[in-house]
Amino acid sequence: MISRFFSYFSLLALGAAIGFSWAVMRDITQPVIYLLAGALIAGIVWMLIDAWRGYRVRSWLRHGDLAIAPQMSGWWDVLLERVRKLLRERERSIDASEQRLKDFLSAIQASPNGVVMLDAHAQIEWCNQTAAEQLGIHPERDVMQRIGNLLRDPIFTAYMAVEYPTEPVVMAGRKHRVDRPVRIAVQRHRYGEGKQLLLTRDVTMLEQAEAMRRDFVANVSHEIRTPLTVMSGFVETLQTLKLSADEQNRYLSLMAIQADRMQGLVEDLLTLSRLEGSPVPSLHHVLRLADLMRSCEQEAQGLSASLANGGQPQVIEFRIKPELIDVNLIGEIRELQSALSNLVSNAVRYTPAGGRIQVAVDHDGEGHLRIDVRDTGTGIAPEHLPRLTERFYRVDRSRSRESGGTGLGLAIVKHVMQRHGGSLSISSELGQGSCFTLTFPAARWRLHD
Repeated sequence: MISRFFSYFSLLALGAAIGFSWAVMRDITQPVIYLLAGALIAGIVWMLIDAWRGYRVRSWLRHGDLAIAPQMSGWWDVLLERVRKLLRERERSIDASEQRLKDFLSAIQASPNGVVMLDAHAQIEWCNQTAAEQLGIHPERDVMQRIGNLLRDPIFTAYMAVEYPTEPVVMAGRKHRVDRPVRIAVQRHRYGEGKQLLLTRDVTMLEQAEAMRRDFVANVSHEIRTPLTVMSGFVETLQTLKLSADEQNRYLSLMAIQADRMQGLVEDLLTLSRLEGSPVPSLHHVLRLADLMRSCEQEAQGLSASLANGGQPQVIEFRIKPELIDVNLIGEIRELQSALSNLVSNAVRYTPAGGRIQVAVDHDGEGHLRIDVRDTGTGIAPEHLPRLTERFYRVDRSRSRESGGTGLGLAIVKHVMQRHGGSLSISSELGQGSCFTLTFPAARWRLHD
């Protein structure tokens, strides 16, 4: 500022000196007037130059490249440097804000939950890709469209009519089908001046899990209630009627059958609970495959003889390729025994008298070991195959109960194989029998040293 005043008065003095000198050189009697005129002209020139500099600065601020400032000196240079500094700080602040906004939007885009921002008129301002896929809206084309015009589900319309909803609403998603339901939960929140935020979440798996839990509780209750009802009737009969020794023994035998059935159900439930809550089996325990096959064969022969009840038993054949005789399975011994035993006992129970059951061991070129359990039973319709490993799912409930099954065997086998990194596959044709295959990865078997 001092330099600015110094330059101004210096120019005035120079103008005054020039005016005075010019008057003296012309022998003018009143040189003071020319002195003042020279100072005035110098002041006007200074103001014009200063105004031109101000105009250049104003034009640069309004239309120029902020990165390239005009060259100036003195006070205007100081001013320009200060302006450039402020503008650089402002640009950095804007860039940082824009980057934070981009990061925030990227985080919302990556969220598994959907987000829709609505203005005061319920028009879409922005939505992430998840919400677009779940609700069937377009994140760009449908911007500033009323959400009610795009989603016409009566449940959603009624929900949007509520001024301050407290609970989310669940409705069908964009890809909902009767055979493959998709359920979306929508929660609405108000913010700002009349704006609204919609949060969406895919709850299909949660609803299915809840339905499975209800079905599981209902099935367990039903499975336990049936033998309990039978046993209660037998107990009441024994308490109220005078029966002969033979009749008492017969009722007690029937009660023992129902008690065994309940015990088997409880043991299977405990097995499933243990499988779901246990760590992955270690690689330090081994089971000789030949011993497992021999044990299951003896069990199958005994079960077949008991079910035949003096009639013609099934033909049961266990085969191991010579090069696989010395194979060891690696994992939890009790679980591996349970898996194969369940498949073999199911084959025996559902194969008619005189039928054939074959258990064969083989391996493929990719290092997988397969155990196939084939039977010549009645077979299973294709629509039942995907659900066979569900708990308590039965193709024929009456026949399952007659054979003594709990409806949990294949669920146990599936869990065992998943825990060992393997799989259970099922193929069947009506009237042609079924094949249940246990496939073990290379890490779960090896030849005995």
